[in-house]
Amino acid sequence: TLVKTFKIIFWFGWVSFMNNQKQQKPTLTGQRFKTRKRDEKERFDPTQFQESIVQGLNQTGTDLEAVAKFLDASGAKLDYRRYAETLFDILVAGGMLAPGGTLSDDMTRTEFCLFTAQEDLETMQAYAQVFNKLIRRYKYLEKGFEEEIKKLLLFLKGFTESERNKLAMLTGILLANGNISASILSSLYNENLVKEGVSAAFAVKLFKSWINEKDINSVAASLRKVGMDNRLMELFPANKRSCEHFSKYFTDAGLKELSDFARNQQSIGARKELQKELQEQMSRGDPQKEIIAFTREEMKKANLSEQAMIGIIWTSVMSSVEWNKKEELVTEQAIKHLKQYSPLLKAFTSQGLSELSLLLKIQEYCYDNIHFMKAFQKIVVLLYKADVLSEEAILKWYTEAHLAKGKSVFLEQMKKFVEWLKNAEEGKQKKTLPASGSKCLRSIFVLVAAGKTRNFAAAFEVCQQTV
Repeated sequence: TLVKTFKIIFWFGWVSFMNNQKQQKPTLTGQRFKTRKRDEKERFDPTQFQESIVQGLNQTGTDLEAVAKFLDASGAKLDYRRYAETLFDILVAGGMLAPGGTLSDDMTRTEFCLFTAQEDLETMQAYAQVFNKLIRRYKYLEKGFEEEIKKLLLFLKGFTESERNKLAMLTGILLANGNISASILSSLYNENLVKEGVSAAFAVKLFKSWINEKDINSVAASLRKVGMDNRLMELFPANKRSCEHFSKYFTDAGLKELSDFARNQQSIGARKELQKELQEQMSRGDPQKEIIAFTREEMKKANLSEQAMIGIIWTSVMSSVEWNKKEELVTEQAIKHLKQYSPLLKAFTSQGLSELSLLLKIQEYCYDNIHFMKAFQKIVVLLYKADVLSEEAILKWYTEAHLAKGKSVFLEQMKKFVEWLKNAEEGKQKKTLPASGSKCLRSIFVLVAAGKTRNFAAAFEVCQQTV
Protein backbone atom coordinates (compact mmCIF):
# COMPACT_ATOMS: atom_id res chain seq x y z
CA THR A 1 0.00 0.00 0.00
CA LEU A 2 2.84 2.42 0.87
CA VAL A 3 4.54 1.65 -2.47
CA LYS A 4 1.31 2.37 -4.37
CA THR A 5 0.94 5.68 -2.54
CA PHE A 6 4.47 6.78 -3.52
CA LYS A 7 3.83 5.79 -7.14
CA ILE A 8 0.64 7.87 -7.26
CA ILE A 9 2.42 10.90 -5.73
CA PHE A 10 5.31 10.52 -8.18
CA TRP A 11 2.91 10.25 -11.11
CA PHE A 12 1.02 13.44 -10.24
CA GLY A 13 4.33 15.29 -9.67
CA TRP A 14 5.65 14.20 -13.07
CA VAL A 15 2.45 15.23 -14.88
CA SER A 16 2.51 18.64 -13.17
CA PHE A 17 6.18 19.16 -14.12
CA MET A 18 5.56 18.28 -17.79
CA ASN A 19 2.58 20.62 -18.00
CA ASN A 20 4.70 23.52 -16.74
CA GLN A 21 7.37 22.78 -19.36
CA LYS A 22 4.92 23.15 -22.26
CA GLN A 23 5.08 26.54 -24.06
CA GLN A 24 2.01 28.67 -23.77
CA LYS A 25 0.30 29.28 -27.06
CA PRO A 26 0.00 32.96 -28.11
CA THR A 27 -3.42 34.52 -27.81
CA LEU A 28 -4.95 37.24 -29.96
CA THR A 29 -7.10 38.80 -27.29
CA GLY A 30 -4.25 40.62 -25.49
CA GLN A 31 -4.25 41.69 -21.89
CA ARG A 32 -6.26 44.52 -20.42
CA PHE A 33 -4.79 46.73 -17.70
CA LYS A 34 -6.82 48.77 -15.31
CA THR A 35 -5.69 52.42 -15.11
CA ARG A 36 -5.62 53.97 -11.69
CA LYS A 37 -7.90 56.91 -11.35
CA ARG A 38 -5.06 59.20 -10.29
CA ASP A 39 -3.17 58.40 -13.54
CA GLU A 40 -6.02 59.31 -15.84
CA LYS A 41 -5.24 62.57 -17.72
CA GLU A 42 -7.71 65.33 -17.12
CA ARG A 43 -8.98 67.04 -20.24
CA PHE A 44 -7.68 70.62 -20.64
CA ASP A 45 -10.72 72.79 -20.09
CA PRO A 46 -10.01 76.31 -18.75
CA THR A 47 -13.69 77.35 -18.82
CA GLN A 48 -14.53 76.32 -15.27
CA PHE A 49 -11.18 77.66 -14.01
CA GLN A 50 -11.82 81.02 -15.68
CA GLU A 51 -15.32 81.28 -14.24
CA SER A 52 -13.98 80.67 -10.72
CA ILE A 53 -11.27 83.35 -11.05
CA VAL A 54 -13.59 85.89 -12.69
CA GLN A 55 -16.22 85.36 -10.01
CA GLY A 56 -13.64 85.91 -7.26
CA LEU A 57 -12.27 89.09 -8.91
CA ASN A 58 -15.77 90.49 -9.36
CA GLN A 59 -16.39 89.99 -5.65
CA THR A 60 -13.12 91.62 -4.55
CA GLY A 61 -13.46 94.52 -7.01
CA THR A 62 -10.75 97.17 -6.92
CA ASP A 63 -9.47 96.20 -3.48
CA LEU A 64 -6.07 94.79 -4.45
CA GLU A 65 -5.35 93.55 -0.92
CA ALA A 66 -8.50 91.45 -1.14
CA VAL A 67 -7.48 90.30 -4.64
CA ALA A 68 -4.11 89.09 -3.30
CA LYS A 69 -5.79 87.16 -0.45
CA PHE A 70 -8.31 85.61 -2.85
CA LEU A 71 -5.56 84.42 -5.21
CA ASP A 72 -3.55 83.05 -2.30
CA ALA A 73 -6.50 81.01 -1.00
CA SER A 74 -7.66 79.86 -4.46
CA GLY A 75 -4.30 78.23 -5.20
CA ALA A 76 -5.19 75.43 -2.79
CA LYS A 77 -8.43 74.63 -4.66
CA LEU A 78 -7.69 75.54 -8.29
CA ASP A 79 -5.01 74.09 -10.58
CA TYR A 80 -2.71 77.12 -11.04
CA ARG A 81 0.05 74.95 -12.47
CA ARG A 82 -2.16 73.68 -15.32
CA TYR A 83 -3.95 76.95 -16.07
CA ALA A 84 -1.19 79.49 -15.37
CA GLU A 85 -1.56 81.22 -18.76
CA THR A 86 -5.32 81.58 -18.27
CA LEU A 87 -4.79 82.99 -14.78
CA PHE A 88 -2.34 85.68 -15.94
CA ASP A 89 -4.49 86.56 -18.99
CA ILE A 90 -7.44 87.26 -16.68
CA LEU A 91 -5.39 89.33 -14.20
CA VAL A 92 -3.94 91.47 -17.01
CA ALA A 93 -6.70 91.69 -19.64
CA GLY A 94 -9.86 90.50 -17.83
CA GLY A 95 -10.23 87.27 -19.80
CA MET A 96 -8.47 84.73 -21.99
CA LEU A 97 -6.55 86.29 -24.88
CA ALA A 98 -6.83 84.99 -28.42
CA PRO A 99 -3.79 85.12 -30.76
CA GLY A 100 -3.03 88.77 -31.53
CA GLY A 101 -4.17 90.09 -28.16
CA THR A 102 -7.96 90.21 -28.55
CA LEU A 103 -10.25 88.84 -25.83
CA SER A 104 -12.06 85.56 -26.57
CA ASP A 105 -15.76 86.28 -27.17
CA ASP A 106 -17.06 83.00 -25.80
CA MET A 107 -15.46 83.33 -22.37
CA THR A 108 -16.54 85.03 -19.14
CA ARG A 109 -14.75 88.32 -18.45
CA THR A 110 -14.13 90.66 -15.53
CA GLU A 111 -13.88 94.41 -15.48
CA PHE A 112 -11.41 94.29 -12.59
CA CYS A 113 -7.97 93.79 -14.17
CA LEU A 114 -4.76 95.65 -15.02
CA PHE A 115 -6.05 97.05 -18.33
CA THR A 116 -9.09 98.66 -16.70
CA ALA A 117 -7.14 100.15 -13.77
CA GLN A 118 -6.07 103.79 -13.49
CA GLU A 119 -3.06 104.74 -15.63
CA ASP A 120 -0.66 105.95 -12.95
CA LEU A 121 2.54 104.68 -11.40
CA GLU A 122 1.08 104.20 -7.91
CA THR A 123 -1.67 101.87 -9.17
CA MET A 124 0.84 99.89 -11.27
CA GLN A 125 3.06 99.48 -8.20
CA ALA A 126 0.08 98.06 -6.31
CA TYR A 127 -0.61 95.59 -9.13
CA ALA A 128 3.07 94.61 -9.15
CA GLN A 129 2.69 93.70 -5.47
CA VAL A 130 -0.25 91.43 -6.31
CA PHE A 131 1.87 89.52 -8.84
CA ASN A 132 4.84 89.51 -6.48
CA LYS A 133 2.82 87.97 -3.61
CA LEU A 134 1.24 85.39 -5.91
CA ILE A 135 4.57 84.21 -7.33
CA ARG A 136 6.28 84.15 -3.94
CA ARG A 137 3.43 81.98 -2.62
CA TYR A 138 3.45 79.64 -5.66
CA LYS A 139 7.06 79.52 -6.89
CA TYR A 140 6.20 77.21 -9.79
CA LEU A 141 4.42 80.15 -11.47
CA GLU A 142 7.70 82.07 -12.05
CA LYS A 143 8.52 80.56 -15.43
CA GLY A 144 4.92 80.74 -16.62
CA PHE A 145 4.69 84.41 -15.63
CA GLU A 146 7.85 85.29 -17.58
CA GLU A 147 6.49 83.48 -20.64
CA GLU A 148 3.22 85.37 -20.22
CA ILE A 149 5.01 88.76 -20.27
CA LYS A 150 6.91 87.73 -23.42
CA LYS A 151 3.61 86.80 -25.06
CA LEU A 152 1.93 90.06 -24.02
CA LEU A 153 4.79 92.08 -25.52
CA LEU A 154 4.29 90.29 -28.84
CA PHE A 155 0.56 91.22 -28.67
CA LEU A 156 1.21 94.96 -28.15
CA LYS A 157 -0.38 95.95 -31.48
CA GLY A 158 -3.65 94.37 -30.32
CA PHE A 159 -3.84 96.61 -27.24
CA THR A 160 -4.89 100.24 -26.95
CA GLU A 161 -2.30 102.94 -26.22
CA SER A 162 -3.50 103.20 -22.61
CA GLU A 163 -3.25 99.40 -22.15
CA ARG A 164 0.27 99.42 -23.58
CA ASN A 165 1.28 102.22 -21.20
CA LYS A 166 -0.01 100.33 -18.17
CA LEU A 167 1.71 97.12 -19.24
CA ALA A 168 4.96 99.05 -19.84
CA MET A 169 4.89 100.63 -16.38
CA LEU A 170 4.10 97.29 -14.74
CA THR A 171 6.91 95.54 -16.67
CA GLY A 172 9.42 98.21 -15.65
CA ILE A 173 8.49 97.80 -11.97
CA LEU A 174 8.67 94.00 -12.20
CA LEU A 175 12.13 94.26 -13.82
CA ALA A 176 13.31 96.61 -11.09
CA ASN A 177 12.08 94.24 -8.38
CA GLY A 178 13.72 91.24 -10.02
CA ASN A 179 10.40 89.40 -10.56
CA ILE A 180 11.26 88.81 -14.22
CA SER A 181 14.45 88.70 -16.27
CA ALA A 182 15.45 91.41 -18.77
CA SER A 183 15.52 88.65 -21.41
CA ILE A 184 11.77 89.30 -21.92
CA LEU A 185 12.79 92.46 -23.83
CA SER A 186 13.72 90.26 -26.79
CA SER A 187 10.00 90.29 -27.71
CA LEU A 188 10.28 94.03 -28.40
CA TYR A 189 12.66 93.31 -31.28
CA ASN A 190 9.81 91.78 -33.28
CA GLU A 191 10.04 93.18 -36.81
CA ASN A 192 6.42 94.39 -37.02
CA LEU A 193 6.52 96.10 -33.62
CA VAL A 194 9.80 97.84 -34.48
CA LYS A 195 8.64 98.92 -37.94
CA GLU A 196 5.53 100.67 -36.62
CA GLY A 197 7.36 102.39 -33.74
CA VAL A 198 5.46 100.44 -31.06
CA SER A 199 8.63 98.99 -29.52
CA ALA A 200 10.36 102.35 -29.03
CA ALA A 201 7.28 104.03 -27.54
CA PHE A 202 6.73 101.08 -25.18
CA ALA A 203 10.42 101.13 -24.16
CA VAL A 204 10.16 104.79 -23.10
CA LYS A 205 7.43 104.04 -20.54
CA LEU A 206 9.13 100.83 -19.45
CA PHE A 207 12.55 102.38 -18.80
CA LYS A 208 11.06 105.40 -17.07
CA SER A 209 9.30 103.23 -14.48
CA TRP A 210 12.36 100.97 -14.18
CA ILE A 211 14.75 103.87 -13.54
CA ASN A 212 12.19 105.45 -11.20
CA GLU A 213 12.33 102.31 -9.03
CA LYS A 214 16.12 101.81 -9.24
CA ASP A 215 18.77 103.76 -11.20
CA ILE A 216 20.61 103.53 -14.53
CA ASN A 217 23.41 101.44 -13.02
CA SER A 218 20.93 98.78 -11.93
CA VAL A 219 19.31 98.84 -15.38
CA ALA A 220 22.72 98.54 -17.06
CA ALA A 221 23.70 95.57 -14.87
CA SER A 222 20.45 93.73 -15.66
CA LEU A 223 20.84 94.34 -19.40
CA ARG A 224 24.47 93.15 -19.39
CA LYS A 225 23.52 90.00 -17.50
CA VAL A 226 21.36 88.80 -20.40
CA GLY A 227 23.38 90.34 -23.24
CA MET A 228 20.83 93.06 -24.03
CA ASP A 229 23.13 96.01 -23.37
CA ASN A 230 24.33 96.12 -27.00
CA ARG A 231 20.91 95.55 -28.59
CA LEU A 232 19.05 98.73 -27.63
CA MET A 233 19.51 100.20 -31.12
CA GLU A 234 17.33 97.36 -32.45
CA LEU A 235 14.28 99.12 -31.01
CA PHE A 236 14.36 101.22 -34.20
CA PRO A 237 14.09 100.23 -37.88
CA ALA A 238 17.37 99.68 -39.76
CA ASN A 239 17.21 103.13 -41.46
CA LYS A 240 16.99 104.86 -38.05
CA ARG A 241 19.40 102.61 -36.16
CA SER A 242 22.06 105.18 -35.28
CA CYS A 243 23.47 106.51 -32.05
CA GLU A 244 22.36 110.04 -32.94
CA HIS A 245 18.72 109.06 -33.54
CA PHE A 246 18.60 106.90 -30.41
CA SER A 247 20.12 109.65 -28.30
CA LYS A 248 17.71 112.33 -29.57
CA TYR A 249 14.62 110.10 -29.23
CA PHE A 250 15.24 109.07 -25.63
CA THR A 251 16.70 112.42 -24.53
CA ASP A 252 13.58 114.19 -25.82
CA ALA A 253 11.51 111.64 -23.88
CA GLY A 254 13.35 112.54 -20.65
CA LEU A 255 15.72 109.55 -20.59
CA LYS A 256 19.09 111.19 -21.12
CA GLU A 257 20.81 108.67 -18.82
CA LEU A 258 19.64 105.83 -21.07
CA SER A 259 20.85 107.58 -24.22
CA ASP A 260 24.23 108.22 -22.56
CA PHE A 261 24.43 104.55 -21.61
CA ALA A 262 23.64 103.44 -25.17
CA ARG A 263 26.23 105.86 -26.58
CA ASN A 264 28.84 104.50 -24.20
CA GLN A 265 27.96 100.92 -25.15
CA GLN A 266 28.29 101.73 -28.84
CA SER A 267 31.65 103.35 -28.19
CA ILE A 268 32.83 100.24 -26.33
CA GLY A 269 31.65 98.07 -29.23
CA ALA A 270 33.45 100.28 -31.76
CA ARG A 271 36.66 100.12 -29.70
CA LYS A 272 36.53 96.35 -29.57
CA GLU A 273 36.08 96.14 -33.33
CA LEU A 274 38.92 98.61 -33.91
CA GLN A 275 41.21 96.70 -31.57
CA LYS A 276 40.41 93.45 -33.36
CA GLU A 277 41.14 94.99 -36.77
CA LEU A 278 44.45 96.51 -35.60
CA GLN A 279 45.49 93.17 -34.15
CA GLU A 280 44.76 91.45 -37.47
CA GLN A 281 46.76 94.08 -39.40
CA MET A 282 49.74 93.58 -37.10
CA SER A 283 49.50 89.80 -37.38
CA ARG A 284 49.53 90.13 -41.17
CA GLY A 285 52.58 92.37 -40.96
CA ASP A 286 50.99 95.37 -42.67
CA PRO A 287 53.28 98.44 -43.05
CA GLN A 288 53.09 100.74 -40.02
CA LYS A 289 52.41 103.78 -42.19
CA GLU A 290 49.20 102.11 -43.39
CA ILE A 291 48.26 101.09 -39.83
CA ILE A 292 48.80 104.67 -38.60
CA ALA A 293 46.72 106.13 -41.43
CA PHE A 294 43.90 103.62 -40.80
CA THR A 295 43.98 104.27 -37.05
CA ARG A 296 43.79 108.05 -37.48
CA GLU A 297 40.78 107.67 -39.77
CA GLU A 298 38.95 105.32 -37.41
CA MET A 299 39.83 107.54 -34.45
CA LYS A 300 38.14 110.46 -36.20
CA LYS A 301 35.07 108.40 -37.16
CA ALA A 302 34.53 107.10 -33.63
CA ASN A 303 35.33 110.51 -32.09
CA LEU A 304 37.98 108.96 -29.84
CA SER A 305 40.52 110.97 -27.89
CA GLU A 306 44.24 110.28 -28.24
CA GLN A 307 44.29 109.01 -24.65
CA ALA A 308 41.64 106.39 -25.48
CA MET A 309 43.37 105.53 -28.75
CA ILE A 310 46.78 104.83 -27.23
CA GLY A 311 45.16 102.34 -24.85
CA ILE A 312 43.58 100.47 -27.77
CA ILE A 313 46.88 100.45 -29.67
CA TRP A 314 48.82 99.15 -26.66
CA THR A 315 46.35 96.29 -26.17
CA SER A 316 46.46 95.46 -29.88
CA VAL A 317 50.28 95.47 -29.96
CA MET A 318 50.54 93.20 -26.92
CA SER A 319 47.83 90.84 -28.20
CA SER A 320 49.29 90.36 -31.66
CA VAL A 321 52.06 87.97 -30.54
CA GLU A 322 52.34 84.66 -28.69
CA TRP A 323 54.39 85.37 -25.56
CA ASN A 324 57.02 83.05 -24.13
CA LYS A 325 56.02 81.50 -20.81
CA LYS A 326 59.52 81.80 -19.32
CA GLU A 327 60.13 85.03 -17.42
CA GLU A 328 63.80 85.28 -18.41
CA LEU A 329 62.91 85.08 -22.11
CA VAL A 330 59.71 87.10 -22.26
CA THR A 331 61.46 90.40 -21.40
CA GLU A 332 63.82 90.09 -24.34
CA GLN A 333 60.91 89.14 -26.59
CA ALA A 334 58.85 92.13 -25.37
CA ILE A 335 61.69 94.62 -25.94
CA LYS A 336 62.21 93.35 -29.48
CA HIS A 337 58.47 93.45 -30.25
CA LEU A 338 57.88 96.92 -28.77
CA LYS A 339 60.93 98.33 -30.51
CA GLN A 340 59.34 97.31 -33.78
CA TYR A 341 56.07 99.11 -32.97
CA SER A 342 57.51 102.16 -31.21
CA PRO A 343 56.82 104.39 -34.27
CA LEU A 344 53.11 103.45 -34.02
CA LEU A 345 53.04 104.24 -30.29
CA LYS A 346 54.90 107.50 -30.86
CA ALA A 347 52.35 108.62 -33.47
CA PHE A 348 49.62 108.64 -30.81
CA THR A 349 51.48 110.10 -27.81
CA SER A 350 51.75 113.72 -28.90
CA GLN A 351 50.13 114.89 -25.62
CA GLY A 352 51.28 114.53 -22.04
CA LEU A 353 48.00 112.87 -21.04
CA SER A 354 48.46 110.30 -23.79
CA GLU A 355 51.93 109.45 -22.48
CA LEU A 356 50.56 109.10 -18.96
CA SER A 357 47.71 106.88 -20.23
CA LEU A 358 50.26 104.65 -21.93
CA LEU A 359 52.34 104.39 -18.73
CA LEU A 360 49.25 103.34 -16.77
CA LYS A 361 48.40 100.75 -19.42
CA ILE A 362 51.94 99.35 -19.22
CA GLN A 363 51.76 99.19 -15.42
CA GLU A 364 48.38 97.45 -15.52
CA TYR A 365 49.55 94.96 -18.16
CA CYS A 366 52.74 94.05 -16.32
CA TYR A 367 50.79 93.55 -13.10
CA ASP A 368 48.07 91.41 -14.70
CA ASN A 369 50.63 89.27 -16.55
CA ILE A 370 53.02 88.01 -13.89
CA HIS A 371 55.77 87.09 -16.39
CA PHE A 372 56.11 90.81 -17.19
CA MET A 373 56.54 92.02 -13.59
CA LYS A 374 60.33 92.39 -13.96
CA ALA A 375 60.08 93.81 -17.48
CA PHE A 376 58.34 97.07 -16.54
CA GLN A 377 61.45 99.23 -16.11
CA LYS A 378 63.05 97.95 -19.31
CA ILE A 379 59.90 98.64 -21.32
CA VAL A 380 59.76 102.22 -19.99
CA VAL A 381 63.48 102.66 -20.80
CA LEU A 382 62.90 101.47 -24.36
CA LEU A 383 59.97 103.82 -24.93
CA TYR A 384 61.89 106.73 -23.38
CA LYS A 385 64.79 106.09 -25.72
CA ALA A 386 62.37 105.87 -28.68
CA ASP A 387 60.88 109.31 -27.80
CA VAL A 388 57.50 107.74 -27.03
CA LEU A 389 57.63 108.76 -23.34
CA SER A 390 59.00 112.05 -21.98
CA GLU A 391 60.80 112.83 -18.71
CA GLU A 392 57.82 114.87 -17.52
CA ALA A 393 55.32 112.04 -18.01
CA ILE A 394 57.54 109.50 -16.26
CA LEU A 395 58.15 111.82 -13.28
CA LYS A 396 54.44 112.60 -13.07
CA TRP A 397 53.63 108.89 -13.06
CA TYR A 398 56.26 108.15 -10.40
CA THR A 399 55.31 110.92 -7.98
CA GLU A 400 51.51 110.91 -8.09
CA ALA A 401 49.78 109.32 -11.08
CA HIS A 402 50.65 105.63 -10.71
CA LEU A 403 48.10 102.93 -10.03
CA ALA A 404 47.93 100.87 -6.84
CA LYS A 405 48.52 97.65 -8.80
CA GLY A 406 52.08 96.48 -8.15
CA LYS A 407 52.95 99.95 -6.85
CA SER A 408 55.80 98.96 -4.53
CA VAL A 409 57.46 96.66 -7.10
CA PHE A 410 57.33 99.08 -10.01
CA LEU A 411 58.33 102.16 -8.01
CA GLU A 412 61.36 100.27 -6.69
CA GLN A 413 62.30 99.26 -10.24
CA MET A 414 62.08 102.87 -11.40
CA LYS A 415 63.82 104.47 -8.40
CA LYS A 416 67.33 104.84 -9.86
CA PHE A 417 66.01 105.90 -13.22
CA VAL A 418 63.80 108.60 -11.69
CA GLU A 419 66.73 109.90 -9.59
CA TRP A 420 68.75 110.20 -12.76
CA LEU A 421 65.89 112.02 -14.50
CA LYS A 422 65.58 114.50 -11.64
CA ASN A 423 69.30 115.24 -11.81
CA ALA A 424 69.01 115.71 -15.54
CA GLU A 425 66.08 118.08 -15.07
CA GLU A 426 68.04 120.15 -12.54
CA GLY A 427 70.93 120.34 -14.99
CA LYS A 428 68.59 121.60 -17.66
CA GLN A 429 67.33 124.37 -15.43
CA LYS A 430 70.90 125.59 -14.78
CA LYS A 431 71.98 125.39 -18.37
CA THR A 432 69.85 125.02 -21.45
CA LEU A 433 71.26 122.26 -23.60
CA PRO A 434 71.32 122.32 -27.40
CA ALA A 435 69.45 119.64 -29.32
CA SER A 436 72.60 117.50 -29.43
CA GLY A 437 72.82 117.72 -25.61
CA SER A 438 69.32 116.30 -25.29
CA LYS A 439 70.32 113.35 -27.43
CA CYS A 440 73.37 112.86 -25.24
CA LEU A 441 71.25 112.74 -22.11
CA ARG A 442 69.15 109.98 -23.60
CA SER A 443 72.22 108.01 -24.69
CA ILE A 444 73.85 108.41 -21.27
CA PHE A 445 70.70 107.29 -19.53
CA VAL A 446 70.70 104.08 -21.54
CA LEU A 447 74.33 103.44 -20.50
CA VAL A 448 73.61 104.19 -16.85
CA ALA A 449 70.43 102.09 -16.82
CA ALA A 450 72.32 99.19 -18.41
CA GLY A 451 75.06 99.51 -15.76
CA LYS A 452 77.80 100.18 -18.34
CA THR A 453 78.89 103.46 -16.76
CA ARG A 454 78.59 105.24 -13.41
CA ASN A 455 80.45 108.44 -14.28
CA PHE A 456 77.74 110.69 -15.61
CA ALA A 457 79.97 113.76 -16.17
CA ALA A 458 82.68 111.89 -18.07
CA ALA A 459 80.10 110.09 -20.23
CA PHE A 460 78.38 113.39 -21.04
CA GLU A 461 81.67 115.07 -22.04
CA VAL A 462 82.58 112.19 -24.37
CA CYS A 463 79.11 112.26 -25.84
CA GLN A 464 79.30 116.03 -26.54
CA GLN A 465 82.67 115.65 -28.25
CA THR A 466 81.31 112.83 -30.40
CA VAL A 467 78.36 114.95 -31.46
